[in-house]
Formats: sequence, structure tokens, C-alpha cells
Amino acid sequence: MTTFHVLSGPNADVVHPEIRKIGIADVFDALRLGFEDFREKPSHYVFLCLIYPVAGVVLMTWSAGANMLPLLYPLASGFALIGPVAALALYEISRRRELGMDARWPHVFRLHRHPAIPSILAVAGLLFVIFIVWLLVAQALYITIFGPTPPATIAEFWNNIVGTEEGWNLIIVGNAVGFVFAVIVLAISVVTFPLLLDRDVGALAAIETSVRATLANPIPVATWGLIIAAGLLIGSIPIFVGLAVIIPIFGHATWHLYRKLVEPARTAR
Repeated sequence: MTTFHVLSGPNADVVHPEIRKIGIADVFDALRLGFEDFREKPSHYVFLCLIYPVAGVVLMTWSAGANMLPLLYPLASGFALIGPVAALALYEISRRRELGMDARWPHVFRLHRHPAIPSILAVAGLLFVIFIVWLLVAQALYITIFGPTPPATIAEFWNNIVGTEEGWNLIIVGNAVGFVFAVIVLAISVVTFPLLLDRDVGALAAIETSVRATLANPIPVATWGLIIAAGLLIGSIPIFVGLAVIIPIFGHATWHLYRKLVEPARTAR
């Protein structure tokens, strides 16, 4: 029964929530609503959002060794692939605030009791696997172009990347491959986690709904993806400190984008 619950929801039935057609204006409205959530509940983000700058600093420090330098950029950029999982608490805060419920942290921390937690963990595991595959592919690309010998110094690594034709080939091909990974993750997760928090439909139905929402609204979802990419880039520049503001807004906005993309569950009469 647990397997059916993970894949198809508690009744072993695969549901197909109805998808709405939205415009680019709806994307920016979701962003506005996300900012309002952030503004109304700023005390909720001090603990959660400090994780992101700290994680960024730790990531840079850990990758400072010469053997890890080729994976520095893939690790930093690949973090966005598992970002939807890290924003779970933010979706829950927006959900509770929308319903007029208590949105303080003690209530948010009870997410482990949510009936859809097996499905949530299953999708989180899928994103983690994609993240690992991305790192393996990035490492394989580097070895294919530069060989298995790691750079001796940071200066040598930098010169290899920006000062050689091979380096620019790696930048172009690596970003193209990373774009494919990003598109896949965006398609399978744009509404998946908010939907599972809202309705225990199972991992399979949630992912399928997310893909249908993306295919039905390619331009708005692509715009959303570009906004996220630009925001993460801007927030990462000052040693990741800007993510303390960017991530909460995007997390809350994702909940409101879900509300715009997916029809509410019909109430039985």
C-alpha cells in the first residue's frame, strides 16, 4: 500500500488535476504575491535563509582544493536542481497563510506528519539523482576536454577555462548540457511539491501534472525559469548573501504560481 501511496495517492488512483492556461502577467503577479508573503512574515526567514549563504560559503571552501576546482561551477549551479526541495517550508508557509492558519515555524516543522511525505521524499530523491547525474556528466566533460589530471592551482584552472579554446568549448557545451538538466527539473517540479502539500495525489500524478502544466504554458513557465536563473545568479554574486532574500520570494511565488496553473480540487456535493 505504501508503494501505491507514493505513486498514486492513498486510494491507488491516479488523479489528473485540471490545468489552467496563464500568461506572462500571471508569472509576475505570482512573484508579487511571493514578495507580499515575504514582507508579511519576515521573521520566518532568518533561520532558513541563512542556510543558503552559509551553504554557498561552505561550498566554495570545500571546492577550493585543486582536485575539486573543476566541480565548483557544476556544484554551485546544480544546487538549483534541488532548490525545490529546500523551499518546502516556504510553500507550507504560503499555504497556511492563504488559508488563514497559523504560519509560525512550530507548525511548519510538523511537515514530517503530512500524509504526502512519502511522495514528497520520492520526488526529492528523484531530483537528488538528477543532481548527481549532472555532476558526473560535468566531470566527464571536463576530463574529455582537459584530461584526467586536475589543475595544480586556482590560477591554472582559471587560465585553462577563460584563456584557452578548450576552456570556452567547455563553457559552451557545459552550459548547454546544464540547460537541458534545468529544463527537465523545471518541467517535473514547477508545481509538484506545492501540489503534494495541497493534495495527496501521489508522486506520479504530481510529476505528470507538472509536466502537463509546462507543456500547456511553455512561454510563462520558461519565463519563470529565466527569472529564477537570473535571480539566483544575482543573489549569488555577493558571496551568496543575496539568496537570503531571493530564495524566500521565489519559494512563496512558486506556491502562487501553482495556484494559477492548477485548478483547485472540486468539492464533492
